[in-house]
Amino acid sequence: MLRFATFHLQRHLGRRAFHPLSAYAVPQGNGLVPIVIEQTGRGERSYDIFSRLLRERVIMLYGSIRDTDSTLTVAQLLFLEAEDTSKPIHLYINSPGGSVTAGLAIYDTNPRKYVSSPIHTYCIGQAASMGSLLLAAGEKGKRHCLPNASIMIHQPSGGASGQASDIAIHAKEILRIREALTGIYQKHCAKGGESKEDGLRRFGEALERDYFMTAQEALDFGIVDAILERSPKTTETASP
Repeated sequence: MLRFATFHLQRHLGRRAFHPLSAYAVPQGNGLVPIVIEQTGRGERSYDIFSRLLRERVIMLYGSIRDTDSTLTVAQLLFLEAEDTSKPIHLYINSPGGSVTAGLAIYDTNPRKYVSSPIHTYCIGQAASMGSLLLAAGEKGKRHCLPNASIMIHQPSGGASGQASDIAIHAKEILRIREALTGIYQKHCAKGGESKEDGLRRFGEALERDYFMTAQEALDFGIVDAILERSPKTTETASP
């Protein structure tokens, strides 16, 4: 039990946190990472804040989504799945997007697919590009954003050089990926009574250019299910 905790700012390479996944739970960077000091019956324990959150089944995904970020997120998902499949995993997203393949690696480990634990998603700040896809792919009814969050969807982009045949191959692949992403959005964001064809058309048109949405617009569009003014625990406690 957590008797009390204090926060100390210390570099990531300082104290080792309790969790076996500590090195993976902490987002990479040279900034200062808060350390939580917990007093137990066996003495004092210190955790970096992200390992402490991982213990509560909370994963933070922020910044550009690269292969390294994807690997760390998937590792945490698999670890929490091995710990307990009945409890939800809470994925907090603040990302401008990034690599499509890195994002799809996380998506393929998402709820009711490779990982059976329900995954509740939360957008804090922004969820753009692949970030918005991961937000939308959360457990139906458990996809959230905060009031001032910004959500953006668009088609994949890329470039190619070389022989005309090589450029044509890359163009064909980008179109294939666009079709796949459109299908994923439609699958998770279909509105009640909307046919699959209408949903694909709606997202196909929206993906043509950068399509920015406020929290309310994302709710209306089907990307999220609720806008949170307070934490879910606070809301549940306040309910009659």
